[in-house]
Amino acid sequence: MTATGEKYDRCRLPASFWQSLEHLGLRPSMVLRQARLPATLHLDETATISTEQLFAIWDAIEALSGDPAFAIRMVCETSTARHMLAFLAASYAADFRDGLARFVRFKRLCSPDRICFAEQNGKVAVTSQWPTGTAPEPYQSVEASFALLLELGRRGTGERLVPLAVELRRPDQCSGVHAAFFGCAIQFGAQCDRMVLDTAHLDRPFPGHNPELLQMLTPALSAATQEIEASATLGEQIKTTLKRIMASGRPEVSRVARELGMSERTLQRRITARGQTFRTLLTEARQELGRQLLADPSIALEEVAYLLGYQDTNSFYRAFREWEEVTPNHWRRANAKDATPFVKPALT
Repeated sequence: MTATGEKYDRCRLPASFWQSLEHLGLRPSMVLRQARLPATLHLDETATISTEQLFAIWDAIEALSGDPAFAIRMVCETSTARHMLAFLAASYAADFRDGLARFVRFKRLCSPDRICFAEQNGKVAVTSQWPTGTAPEPYQSVEASFALLLELGRRGTGERLVPLAVELRRPDQCSGVHAAFFGCAIQFGAQCDRMVLDTAHLDRPFPGHNPELLQMLTPALSAATQEIEASATLGEQIKTTLKRIMASGRPEVSRVARELGMSERTLQRRITARGQTFRTLLTEARQELGRQLLADPSIALEEVAYLLGYQDTNSFYRAFREWEEVTPNHWRRANAKDATPFVKPALT
């Protein structure tokens, strides 16, 4: 799956998630131990985890259940009222399109992925994007997302909506459960995970549309989501500024603060409040820009080092090996096929 540029990496699993596990016979404490996390984590409703830890939980679920369709069962056997709050709010939308928009926006409260919709020629392709550097999404996590979206449409419209196509990276498990749930043939072993919907389905009305209840639920969900998005946006602003000024000298926090029109103290406070550090953002900016530069074979390695703000090529080599565990030359040979020409930033 394509990665996003943002690096907001806090996930929160609602109580309904753990209740669904228990309903299907998996003890949360067992899952957490398998994922090498505190066995009582599920009892703390304010606890946040990283994307890596979230993926470890999904891997643990598949390992312990031995059921490739476990995530689909979690979705199907959980009542609307007991699903995550984003799903509940979306259930009262005006139609399926409105419900999807609400669900996608408020799902950001639980994880940093973005569900993307590409609409063309009467079809809507659904995919997910995770932050830069994220490992491949576990199969169960992918299928839970697709099942939630489809189940939202089915419960909201009261009709058994069927996708036009479903493509999954998962190898064919020959259980038939996936095809039975989605109602269409499944392409297993695909290069990426994708679900294709009929555009006409998105305009199906939700008979249970409740504007009054939405007015009650939406403000609090929107405020919480805006806080998350502001955190990601600030990080992106800082990294964009760093990429632009790296080659002009040592990228100091004071310089970035001036570029963003705030005091150094204010910028440091806002970075700290979001659980980040300037050094981490600088490293991420260098990693992202370094990959982009190396993907263009016309840029010499000495120039890459310069554009990343390194005094010499050896310093760049050492840093890059720490990031990628391979040399810049090796990375370039493996990744330069689909290069997009890099436009050199103006020095300021």
